[in-house]
Amino acid sequence: MTNEVLVPTSPPGTNAYGVPMDKDVKDDGQRADSEGAMGGREESPSDAEARIEALEAELKAAREEATRNHERWILERADLENQKKRAARERSETIRFANESILRDLLPIIDNLERAVEHARGGGNGQPLVEGVGLVLKSFLDVLERHGVRRIETKGARFDPAHHEAMAHVESPEHEPNAVMGEHQAGYRLNDRLLRPALVTVAKAPEGTPGEGNLAKDKRRD
Repeated sequence: MTNEVLVPTSPPGTNAYGVPMDKDVKDDGQRADSEGAMGGREESPSDAEARIEALEAELKAAREEATRNHERWILERADLENQKKRAARERSETIRFANESILRDLLPIIDNLERAVEHARGGGNGQPLVEGVGLVLKSFLDVLERHGVRRIETKGARFDPAHHEAMAHVESPEHEPNAVMGEHQAGYRLNDRLLRPALVTVAKAPEGTPGEGNLAKDKRRD
């Protein structure tokens, strides 16, 4: 009778002692064995060359894309600068040709024309002069009106410190206190903004009349 040594065999999924192995441990062991088997194989020159060519192609594509992005940025920057210059030029043109100061410069011309018309009316045969200057005056007023300039009404109006400047106070039983009696110089508005007030004479009640002290205040400009 021979003595045979029996070597115990472990069921699948257990270690040498028959203890069940965890799945992750088993997978790690198999992966280590696979990596160990591959570790001994060196990369061939043809594989390395192919990998280098692929990397060089990717680098070339990235450089070309960067160049296109840079060129696009330069074009957009130039377009932005052109827009800024165009906006500044348009703003300058607007200030130059549509400025309030230009309209104010026209007002003394109207004053001189009005004085010339009044002077010619008091002379001899100055009717042609009166008609010619009157037409020029009307044309100036039409130009101002097209630009939003309106003359401030004073005839029959009550004194308004927002639009009138009192040059004198005159006792008048025929006018109500603070009523505008006369105009020394016309006032004008640009839309809702005052260009200059009208210089006027304001009526006040005769002495001893109730309300005499309630006079219009002079609105002096700096």
